[in-house]
Amino acid sequence: MDTQMLERARRLLCALQDEIRATLAAARRRQGRRFAEVAGETAADTIFHVDRLSEAAIMGWMTRHWPQAWPVELVMEGLEDGATFPPGTPVGKTAWKLILDPIDGTRCIMYDKRSAWSLAGLAPQRGARTDLRDIVVAAMTELPTAKAGAADQFSAVRGGTLRATRRDLLTGAVKKWTPRPSAAGDCDHGFAAVVKFFPEGKARAAALEEALWRELGLFGKSGGARVFDDQYLSTGGQLYELLVGHDRFVADLRPTLLAREGLASALCCHPYDICTALLLEAAGGVVERPEGGALRAPLDTTSPVGWVGYANRTLAARIRPALRRVLAAGA
Repeated sequence: MDTQMLERARRLLCALQDEIRATLAAARRRQGRRFAEVAGETAADTIFHVDRLSEAAIMGWMTRHWPQAWPVELVMEGLEDGATFPPGTPVGKTAWKLILDPIDGTRCIMYDKRSAWSLAGLAPQRGARTDLRDIVVAAMTELPTAKAGAADQFSAVRGGTLRATRRDLLTGAVKKWTPRPSAAGDCDHGFAAVVKFFPEGKARAAALEEALWRELGLFGKSGGARVFDDQYLSTGGQLYELLVGHDRFVADLRPTLLAREGLASALCCHPYDICTALLLEAAGGVVERPEGGALRAPLDTTSPVGWVGYANRTLAARIRPALRRVLAAGA
């Protein structure tokens, strides 16, 4: 695949997300109190007013800036009938599929609690067979809280190095920096978590987490408090914590655990939430299915996705067998 074309695509995704960040920052000053208003419900998620703002920014930017020579299908929540660019292009005539989560962590940003993230993944068009494994360019941009002084952005082409920049929100200056995932070989005295955001399935997830730390010899070790849990309500945010060395291990097992509770339809991670997995891989981390192996899911907004992220390969080799055992045991 043409490396110059992929590099241009990387820059385009970053520019699109810059537009989303700037749009939300400007809207917060005028109508921040409306961010949390419910604007609609879809099969993927609840849509809030803040989501509608980002969707309008995306459609306008894509119309103005996406190269006409690269016909693309756009997939994102809130756009149930899809869209193509140039507008009106039949899906069968598109060369690319672009999957977006305009705001991952909507609940974080609409209450100004924690940064949300804008996520994008671009894959060659293979129709309904287009898969997470096909994504060749990804970008992830921080959507900061009102009091933040800087915002980070990450991007990569598959097989290439991770690009990271930090924007000063006061001056607009952008500088490069190098994020470093943790090099630790275990989770002792580190942050690691099994996702349990919502009341449904929380007890089962916590039981599995306890079983995992017992299996790894950390539960109750030296009086306890050897593994720290931080529930970042954003898949992009979880990847960020792994990327920059804050967290060592994150497991989102909701599709499996909620199914065991008879709650398979409850809110899970979807392909658009984990479309930037290659960024952690570009930094030397590992993102895979809970049982191991590459993530597999169509590029849509509804398929449930379970995933596990490790800050490095040593952690993956250490934790993966124990996780398989506790999952098989039905914890």
